[in-house]
Amino acid sequence: MTTTTARLCVAALLALAAPLLADRAGAQPAAPQAAPKAAPQAAPKAAPNAAPGGVARLPAVDVPGFWDPKRRPDRPDVTQLPTQIRFVTTEDYPPFSFRGEDGRPAGFNVDIARAICQELAITCTLEIMPFGDLVAALDEGKADAAIAGIAITPESRKTVDFTDRYFRSPARFVGRRVDLPTGAGAQATPEQVTPGSIASKTVGVIGGTAHEAFLRDLFAETAIRAYPDAAALRAALRKGEVDLIFGDGVELALWLNGTQSQNCCAFVGGPFTESRYFGEGMGVAVKRGNEALRQSLNYAFAQLWEEGVYTDLYLRWFPISVY
Repeated sequence: MTTTTARLCVAALLALAAPLLADRAGAQPAAPQAAPKAAPQAAPKAAPNAAPGGVARLPAVDVPGFWDPKRRPDRPDVTQLPTQIRFVTTEDYPPFSFRGEDGRPAGFNVDIARAICQELAITCTLEIMPFGDLVAALDEGKADAAIAGIAITPESRKTVDFTDRYFRSPARFVGRRVDLPTGAGAQATPEQVTPGSIASKTVGVIGGTAHEAFLRDLFAETAIRAYPDAAALRAALRKGEVDLIFGDGVELALWLNGTQSQNCCAFVGGPFTESRYFGEGMGVAVKRGNEALRQSLNYAFAQLWEEGVYTDLYLRWFPISVY
């Protein structure tokens, strides 16, 4: 799939994606939980087009990297691995995992699972099941690895072991293009979005979320207006009721890339990554104690990053970068 084709796929998924992402963020069982949002740590120099600070820079797209080049996982002992890896995922979490037009599993997580299997040169299967059944499938030996946006949290660590994180979604500000500096398509620099720089602005946010808590704690001088849901929040921005909105980077990137935004708006400033508010990110979950598989998956992830495969998959599913 080309990047252009992926852009069309993501746009077509927009209407479905936003409510499903919102539901997952707000109504998951204690363990596992859907991944809360944060941002990447330094990426290895070996990544294609890598820039200082560990973000691979391609035209208008920042690709996050989560793997430390100084900590290289050992090559796995294939004799310690099963003859096949049985992955499980969900079908209600676009663009990470969903059913395509042909009914087959598709999405970023699905492509990552396939790439892992190719890297390890091992046969794999992928089964769709409800989110709430994932941990039980691991515990009961019905599956080996769950790649379904499971959040790495202290609570979820009590029930499963995780690979290194492979994705995080930061918080982002979005503003109307007509209000941005000259050259409206450009993003404002990260330095422009500070408590002082937007103290006179009105910022919209979905009420009762970590994003609202973050704003009220760190942007106390800014006028903060809470809205009940994403649709109301985005409508307020388009109408000019607020100067900026603040929320989850994935949801906002999907909206900006889709037809519903009508190209009205753009990211302003850079990502906000505080784990206290937005979490540690996503990892592949395995049954507790399955260290051989966990380390093998970590090795595969590090290789996918160094070889540029992760970058290609990220660009396929996030043509407007979350970062």
